[in-house]
Amino acid sequence: MTREGHMEISAPDVMPEAVFEASSHLETFDDMIVECPECGESHRADHLVEDNTDIEEAESLPTDEIADLLAEHDVACPTCGGPLAGEPVDDFNLMFETNIGPGTSSPGYLRPETAQGIFVDFPQWAEYARNQLPFGVAQIGKAYRNEISPRKSIIRVREFTQAELEHFFDPDEDEPPLHRVEDVTLPLYPVAEQEADDGEIHWLTVGEALKEGVIGSDWLAFYLGLSKGWYDRIGVDMDRFRYRQHLPGELSHYATDTWDAEAELGGDWVEITGFADRGSYDLDKHAEHTDEDYTVFKQYDDPVTVERPTVDPDMSYLGPEFGGAAADVADELDALVAHNPDAFDGETVTVEVDGEAYDIPVGKTGFDVEEVTESGEHVRPHIIEPAFGVGRLVYTVMAHAYEEDEVDGEPRRLLSLPPEMAPTTVGVFPLMDRDGLDDRARDLASDLREAGLDVAYDESGAIGRRYRRQDEVGTPFCVTVDYDTLEDGTVTVRERDTTDQKRVPTDDLAGVLRALRDGDRSFEVL
Repeated sequence: MTREGHMEISAPDVMPEAVFEASSHLETFDDMIVECPECGESHRADHLVEDNTDIEEAESLPTDEIADLLAEHDVACPTCGGPLAGEPVDDFNLMFETNIGPGTSSPGYLRPETAQGIFVDFPQWAEYARNQLPFGVAQIGKAYRNEISPRKSIIRVREFTQAELEHFFDPDEDEPPLHRVEDVTLPLYPVAEQEADDGEIHWLTVGEALKEGVIGSDWLAFYLGLSKGWYDRIGVDMDRFRYRQHLPGELSHYATDTWDAEAELGGDWVEITGFADRGSYDLDKHAEHTDEDYTVFKQYDDPVTVERPTVDPDMSYLGPEFGGAAADVADELDALVAHNPDAFDGETVTVEVDGEAYDIPVGKTGFDVEEVTESGEHVRPHIIEPAFGVGRLVYTVMAHAYEEDEVDGEPRRLLSLPPEMAPTTVGVFPLMDRDGLDDRARDLASDLREAGLDVAYDESGAIGRRYRRQDEVGTPFCVTVDYDTLEDGTVTVRERDTTDQKRVPTDDLAGVLRALRDGDRSFEVL
């Protein structure tokens, strides 16, 4: 985020109902629910279909088809085993409702995503960015969803941490720096492959995917390419990773195209990030529901003269003719001339107010085409959104890092985490807790902490058992203070994955460990 020049904010966790009415979450933020008639337990219906059939993305199917599949496959309640055939499948809104303020309080909701806090205050972010597109606004924080059936540890929970970026750009002018990622190879699973009987992942570079039309948006392709190297760096196994395009029935109400970064976990493909092309949907909707200007003013290099259709309705005609609807008719005429001036070519023009059509003589609309000099234009940006599930990423990294092997004839469990991802960089041990070795080791551990390293000190049990404890929690390096340390000032440094050991002078130790952690040095060449 920082490297790309984006800004970070922190918006409220609770927002008024009007925000989610504008964003359409009140109408469309639903999952499919089925209730067991015998025990009364509620379940996520599409997940039951996925668990009991070969269908992978049941979320994309309509509720009536999900109900038919539950009956066709004799799906039973996971809680009591009762039959679910014939039970209705309904939409269930996932937002947590609350009240804001005392007494006659206003309804509000816990945010189901962090994005709306960014969109609501877009005019402020545009001002902060000095109306210079493109720019990005990011937020890392809690989101809340009233999940029907939480499951799989931290994979599906009701409270979780999101990291979302809303990247605002002019779709007619702003282009991403594709040269940075055009040669990055992506494992892509597009809609066409998902719908084919023998569909498979296509490995294409970003440049190839755009040229072949597999990815339709340059900016979406840019962020897919940019993210892949990061996933690899934090420890996601690239052999158990893919980008899957959303099926048409699966797309969120705000998205024109979405690709999920998915990781294979326990035989299932799990979304860890969603990359959505939101178009201008969110800014359009919030502009409709407020008096705020959800555009960016782009200054021209030189003023230009253009012809602009206008209306100046004759209210002395509209008032008596249409009564209380006159003002709304005038507003509709003003909106109509902006997007369809050809509608004024005839003798009359028709507008609709609250479902009723009104015919107005063009002569009474004050329609005219004027020459105006403009210094710039108002642009409503489009939005690309990478939305990361932080808990799912942590789970993925740990699951992909877990290994079992054998060392010196004994089984070993280890977390093969990249050194910069490990919660502890180095374990420090005295070979024995006597003869001054323990004091020297404690002093060394303190020095390494002061040098900015995360250190675990352990003097309990045999040295081999101490190594195993650190291997199991992912500590990449262990340092042992032994009797040679007292003689020549060197210590043994052990590498977790290979169990190889090297002697390193204590004076150089902090610098060596920092370089190993940051990837600036290789253990093999110490």
